[in-house]
Amino acid sequence: MSEKIIIGCDHAGLDLKNTLINYLQTLGIEAVDAGTYTKDSCDYPVIAKDVASKIASGEYKRGILVCGTGIGMSIAANKIKGIRAAVVSDTCSAKMSRLHNDSNILCLGERIVGVELAKDIVQIWLSTEFLGERHLRRVNLIEN
Repeated sequence: MSEKIIIGCDHAGLDLKNTLINYLQTLGIEAVDAGTYTKDSCDYPVIAKDVASKIASGEYKRGILVCGTGIGMSIAANKIKGIRAAVVSDTCSAKMSRLHNDSNILCLGERIVGVELAKDIVQIWLSTEFLGERHLRRVNLIEN
């Protein structure tokens, strides 16, 4: 797990984003902070588009987005071609989003997922590889 991860949030996800940046560093993963940096109200689609665009361009392989529920970030990120953003609130979904869907953005809700569960979700999501095979055909159908 020695990759670089881009991570962003809106005002409702700031605390969890900051916690996850520190957690990623303990795993030896460089976390690039794409903002926001305060609890002042901001527009999550701006952050989601920035992070998703950098992944779609190949600048980063994967990213994490955090807002109040994770839903808004996932909707906004999925507007960018090549993005498969999954809003996840349990470890099984984290694993399956990678195994079957090759998700490249993990979306979390600070108001939904506790800190320790979020760390578990991130660890599982980062360590799970895409199965490919019949799932690749389906991912390609999504992309095309």
